[in-house]
Amino acid sequence: MTQGEMETVEVFTSEGKGRGLKAAKEFWAGDVIFAEPAYAAVVFDSLTSLVCHTCFKRQEKLHRCGQCKFAHYCDRTCQKDAWLNHKHECSAIKAHGKVPNENIRLAARIMWRIEREGGGLTEGCLVSIDDLQNHVENFGEEEKTELRVDVESFLNFWPAQSQQFGMQYISHIFGVINCNGFTLSDQRGLQAVGVGIFPNLCLVNHDCWPNSTVIFNNGKIELRALGKISPGEELTVSYIDFLNVSSERRQQLKKQYYFDCTCEHCQKGIKDDLMLAVKEGENKPSPDAVKDVLQFSKDTLEKINQARSEGIYHEVVKLCRECLKKQEPVLGDTNIYLLRILSIASEVLSYLQMFEEAAGYAKRMVDGYLKIYHPNNAQLGMAVMRAGVTHWHASLIEAGHGMICKAYAILLVTHGPTHPITKDLEVMRVQSEMELRMFQQNEFMYYKMREAALQNQKIQVMPEPTSEASSGLFHTKQ
Repeated sequence: MTQGEMETVEVFTSEGKGRGLKAAKEFWAGDVIFAEPAYAAVVFDSLTSLVCHTCFKRQEKLHRCGQCKFAHYCDRTCQKDAWLNHKHECSAIKAHGKVPNENIRLAARIMWRIEREGGGLTEGCLVSIDDLQNHVENFGEEEKTELRVDVESFLNFWPAQSQQFGMQYISHIFGVINCNGFTLSDQRGLQAVGVGIFPNLCLVNHDCWPNSTVIFNNGKIELRALGKISPGEELTVSYIDFLNVSSERRQQLKKQYYFDCTCEHCQKGIKDDLMLAVKEGENKPSPDAVKDVLQFSKDTLEKINQARSEGIYHEVVKLCRECLKKQEPVLGDTNIYLLRILSIASEVLSYLQMFEEAAGYAKRMVDGYLKIYHPNNAQLGMAVMRAGVTHWHASLIEAGHGMICKAYAILLVTHGPTHPITKDLEVMRVQSEMELRMFQQNEFMYYKMREAALQNQKIQVMPEPTSEASSGLFHTKQ
């Protein structure tokens, strides 16, 4: 971040929340408030040979560090750019004889940077690592045990010739990682691939209905405005997905981030009625019927997660169909338990190439989401995009094109025009518009040409559905 960009925000003391950031000028939807490179970042343990350790892009063939045989890079440029951060790690891995987990690696990278630059304010940072919240005093017994294990593992890995830090300071760094580590995604924003520390982002407080959003783009995070923000207005992001009733969101925030949410949506329970909606009218279900269906939904979601983790997708479809059959006479169209099942069903059926059934569920899911989410919510944009692609695959070109255009409008705000996924979506938008014109001119010829095109190309396989939905903005150890 340059000094000029830092002039767009101001640090202030937010009532009841501690420090926060406020806008120093006016912003409009889609404006980048600031962009920030990671202070330190690492690739997840499970992806170390699949993702570049510098730019976090997924690549088919990566170059491996010839010395430690652990770090992987896109090319010589990425390897050269990484050397300042990797050289100590490289020799420590060789000396230690094995690679420690991502938490230890991130703590070590932070410590080596502190050794190099000191723990005070570094260029471009509005707050020092020393001054970030660690919440160690709020840790429960289980977290304290994990912390002790991490500190011990760190001390075994940390080289004797490097600057030595006290136990309290090492604990502070692990506490900072625990509550401030930001999840990094691959270049298309579809998979979480690593975790990093971004000190300026750490100053942005939470609101369940925020005025800005964070996206990882081209090696940096961007804080982007979701609508008009006036000078002096506090900047907020949502640390968790909004698709939960206020009491459950507050519980999650307390558990993961150690604070009580006092935002307007939580205090007034705004949208809770939609998320818990039941069928209205003559056949309104009894409270007992609602209770039974909700319990059945929760039990089914557990079974679905198990089947997904084992890759038994036909079982997932079967469970979704059974659950929907029970939900449909009882739950309203915006009930979150109905929406969760619709989302899973549409995603898994798309993967199994059963596009028509998937499109029906995706349409209902999107209709529900549009009534609940903020109109410029990144998760909403991604869900509408997936639904649009599903409709396109199902030859429902009119609905598909409409959803792709809607998703593109949202992603221009949340991701920006240069993000790879927005660029992909623009290509889809142009292609589907061309197909729609052809369809409107001659429906019969359109289907004939589409059929011929599909016979001449391998059908596009949808990305495999994963059971690891990101639970929040910041990465927390599971």
